Amino acid sequence: MQTYTTASRPSWWRMPSWWQILWLGGCFWLWSAGVFAQSGATLEGRVSLEQERNPVSEAIVTILELRRSTVTDNQGRYRFENVPPGSYQVFAHLDRIPDTVQRVTVAGPTTLDFVLKLRAETEQVNVTATLREETTRDAIQSVTTVNSFDLAERAPVSLGDALEREVGVAKRSFGPGTGRPVIRGFDGDRVLVTQDGLTTGSIGFQSGDHAEIVDLQGVERIEVVKGPATLLYGSTAVGGVVNAVTGTEESHPGLQGYATAFGGTGNALGGGSGGIKYGRGAWMLFGNGGGQRAGDYRTPVGVIENSFARSGNASGGLGYYGARGFFNFTYTYNSQNYGVPPLPDDDDEDERASQTRRKRSDLRPEGGEPGELVRLNPRRHGFRFTTGVRNLDTFFTDAQVQVQYNRYRHDEIKIEENEIETAFRNDTFAYRVLADHRRIGRLQGTWGLSGLYRDYSTRGEEQLTPATTHTNVAFFGLEKLTFERATLQFGGRVERNAYAPTNARSRSFTGFSGGVGLRVGLWENAALTANYSHAYRAPALEELYNFGPHPGTFLFEIGDPDLSRELTNGIEVNVRHQARRLRASAGFYYYDIRNFVFPALTGEFDDGLPVGVFTQGNARFVGTEAQLDINLHPNVWFYSQLDYTNAELKTGLPLPRIPPLRARVAVEGTFKGLRLMPELLMANRQERVFTLEEPTAGYTVVNLVGSYTVTTSHTAHVFSVTGFNLGDRLYRNHLSFIKAFAPEIGRGVRFAYTMRFF
Repeated sequence: MQTYTTASRPSWWRMPSWWQILWLGGCFWLWSAGVFAQSGATLEGRVSLEQERNPVSEAIVTILELRRSTVTDNQGRYRFENVPPGSYQVFAHLDRIPDTVQRVTVAGPTTLDFVLKLRAETEQVNVTATLREETTRDAIQSVTTVNSFDLAERAPVSLGDALEREVGVAKRSFGPGTGRPVIRGFDGDRVLVTQDGLTTGSIGFQSGDHAEIVDLQGVERIEVVKGPATLLYGSTAVGGVVNAVTGTEESHPGLQGYATAFGGTGNALGGGSGGIKYGRGAWMLFGNGGGQRAGDYRTPVGVIENSFARSGNASGGLGYYGARGFFNFTYTYNSQNYGVPPLPDDDDEDERASQTRRKRSDLRPEGGEPGELVRLNPRRHGFRFTTGVRNLDTFFTDAQVQVQYNRYRHDEIKIEENEIETAFRNDTFAYRVLADHRRIGRLQGTWGLSGLYRDYSTRGEEQLTPATTHTNVAFFGLEKLTFERATLQFGGRVERNAYAPTNARSRSFTGFSGGVGLRVGLWENAALTANYSHAYRAPALEELYNFGPHPGTFLFEIGDPDLSRELTNGIEVNVRHQARRLRASAGFYYYDIRNFVFPALTGEFDDGLPVGVFTQGNARFVGTEAQLDINLHPNVWFYSQLDYTNAELKTGLPLPRIPPLRARVAVEGTFKGLRLMPELLMANRQERVFTLEEPTAGYTVVNLVGSYTVTTSHTAHVFSVTGFNLGDRLYRNHLSFIKAFAPEIGRGVRFAYTMRFF
């Protein structure tokens, strides 16, 4: 080891002692100044609840760009240290309360206060579009969020009911219990329904009389990504994705929970739900459960027989959320029991159904007997495990692994004999691995691997498809380049789907999906977004192998195992403005689809149903969406929205069950805790119809929503009353398989009470 004598010491060391002290002091001052400059400033503030402005403890405050979070204390205060100077988006989150987002510039000590409102009035935070938390204002794709308060107020019987009022989203149905979202005219295997990003294991996409099995009162919010979401979610999301977010992927200290009860007329509706989360240190326990029942619903022409719906749900789990590592386990049970309205007797049907019967021989072409009373009883056991690491000093800073197993059973039961007509089994094992890489200059992104193993079979009368195993594996990446006024997003996905049926030819498909999106700031609070997508979709199991009568689609279906993959090229352009008193957006989309799969009707009948052979042709979807919300007065908002889709084969034949031009207009007034909102829901006549499909008349429906909110330091109580179809209007949903004899529900009143404690 080298040593120094007095003579051999460096020259600076031989300086007088007071120079040594001064030099060392200067170095320390420069080092301290450098550390201070790097460490940044403080950001602090207070989070309170609307009405009485009571402080909110245990709320989570997050700086989006830095991905840093903290929790408010008993006085509702939070504080971030060492925030680098810059402009940030910060949001405050409380379980089952809409997020509040604000923008702030930090150049020194900064104060930013939040007021949480029970109704979403500004941009919301979503995770579905990019797998990262981002605001709806900054999302390049079109994203819609429905929060838990809206879900409680609507008390929907099905997922389609919950979302049909949202712009660009309609409802396909075969009765109340079966409602499923249709996004921009896309339905079935082209719209993916997930919970926390992974499949629920249900088979709602296969048939009009199958329901999606989601606990609508137990989720924190539902996010809808419109347009191809194939980059992150696969080929079954070529039309969009609907993701139910449970809110169990993050921790908070203390006890939080909710309770909801509701009831209504028109269908003898009643039900409730409740849940709690308890956090201590890095650990959290959570659980919820509930159920609802609805009887046969009333219309202006009478009660629709066998239209009842029942459901029950329960879930629970445990999670650990450390500074670097985390995991959670969740068990979920869902059960539904609902009826399918039968074809009416000749003497009981209304004039519309009678005319349709005369025009459409497909309903009962050979004059057979009316359909039997049938009920469906889907059940699901779901097991999910999530683990990951974060804040790593490596190329990949965060990584997450999700594993989901669903044991799904579904019986179709003849009510009179109380015997199972057909039993479905659909067991799925899904996984997803995600990794966020370190920011490289202006570039940040996520890479991933996902897969699915599905074991599907049926037994009984409706054995349309052979027992089949379906495997899927994919690699994907999504990158984002951020500039001062523009953001560029691009990515790709390579995916393979393979089907191995019993006693039939196996098929496999491999394809690439890619896309690029651009967001450009136009003026303050306004932006232009443009997206181009190239998406591939493998034919669905039923499109390849079905053979036999399928009452759920009113067809005798014949699949084609020689079908090739669909290829979609789409563009979407949107201009949006989001400010405190004005929110507006207008968009246009066009999708060109090669080898589009659809059932071509041969003109023949088998088992009393028209024969439909799955075939392929070129198609195009074109449409527009617009919203305009204006704050007319501090206590008065005007809401309006419009959407339209035009979809057809390039031969000129319109595609089936495409929603008509629709609009919504509402005025919301608030005074302290009181809220009143009359609204008009309107739909134009749909005359562009598929072969054997009947046109549907236009309609206007009047609703009135009222609520009263009471808040205290640790609770929020919301009492709401909704009057729907107040004019008792006879109207029909064009996307209903049974619209000819089952119009929509008549006049009714719905009551709901919701409590949040925190």
